[in-house]
Amino acid sequence: MPMFQYVAYEKSGKRVRGKIDAEDLPSAESSLVSLGLYATQIKAAKSEAWWNRDITLGRKVPVRDFAVFCRQMATLIRAGVTLVDSLRILTEQSTNRALKQALEDAESDVSEGKSFSETVAKRPDIFPSMFVSMAKAGEMSGSLDDVLDRASQYFEREFYTREKVKSALAYPTLLGFVAIMVIIFVLVRIVPTFIPVFASYHTTLPWPTRFVLGVSRVLSHDWWIVLTLVAVIVLGDILGKRIPRYRLGRDIFRLRIPIIGALYQKTLIARMARTLSSLLSSAIPMVQSLGIVYEIVANEAIGRAVKQSAVNLEQGQSLSIPFKSNRFIPPMVSNMLSIGEESGNLELMMTKLADFYEAETEANADRLESLLEPIMILVLAAIVGIIVLSVMMPSFALLGTLQ
Repeated sequence: MPMFQYVAYEKSGKRVRGKIDAEDLPSAESSLVSLGLYATQIKAAKSEAWWNRDITLGRKVPVRDFAVFCRQMATLIRAGVTLVDSLRILTEQSTNRALKQALEDAESDVSEGKSFSETVAKRPDIFPSMFVSMAKAGEMSGSLDDVLDRASQYFEREFYTREKVKSALAYPTLLGFVAIMVIIFVLVRIVPTFIPVFASYHTTLPWPTRFVLGVSRVLSHDWWIVLTLVAVIVLGDILGKRIPRYRLGRDIFRLRIPIIGALYQKTLIARMARTLSSLLSSAIPMVQSLGIVYEIVANEAIGRAVKQSAVNLEQGQSLSIPFKSNRFIPPMVSNMLSIGEESGNLELMMTKLADFYEAETEANADRLESLLEPIMILVLAAIVGIIVLSVMMPSFALLGTLQ
């Protein structure tokens, strides 16, 4: 969805700047009016430079901190503390500077009569669209504490799943990094010492030896070529994300990576099911819920089924049909969706589906952690063995000629 930059004034006369997602310029203006903002300038937002995007990502609130915030706010409101006082208390005890500033702004806006959902909608860098929609539904139903409690459960589960995957990949990643450093050291420091010896043989070297010497020469003297190639690949990937076809191909590739791809797939499906279940339990309309799910899944290969299901619903068709035809989504997902539609218990089916795939993700992460370690060690041993063998081959060939 396009993004628009705006300069506007609040009813209190305070001048604010920000960005808002909207289909077009009139929709952006209407959204600002509904938020109580009077825009003096609004235009299509320019794409941020990649370095600015990285800085922005670094300012987001960690999932763990956000889950704690939701839990504490739900507890305060359930205890009868007013919304303004709850925000003030949470602002004082918040240790995250970005969240602290956002809560200060929210306290100021709510004390001026604005709704909580309106004020958090101004900070999409802090409060995700899912949270904003749930907060709005909670205000309309008069059960903001229950909604915040469900939000905290969602973010706590999300944090636990992410940490499980991170812990499974941490050691193999570290081992892989050490392996690369060892290989580079051998090629740059040790292999070049054999070059004078090879030159004294006055014979054609075997092709494995010539290949290893070529790689060693590039890393020792033409390292800038390697760095340039890496920079081009990284920059190409960043720019390619703007192209839908490239983004789709990249996401499909991530799902097809051996061993890791299956874990990634299960993580996405668990996130999709848990998000949809949480939104439906907060009485958020199905089409709007699917739009939020599409944003949170952040994978075009699976997300296009979510997007198409929203279109099907608007046309009066079943939302499970696009999931059945998507080869990256297991049949169990479409079957559970179909059963949930027919029985009217879609929320319950999505909860069961999320529980199942979260358990699968945890089991796969444990298996992956025990499986990748020996694989990485074997790969390192094989590469170092090939390098050593290629260095020794000219000596073996020379001995063969002397016999």
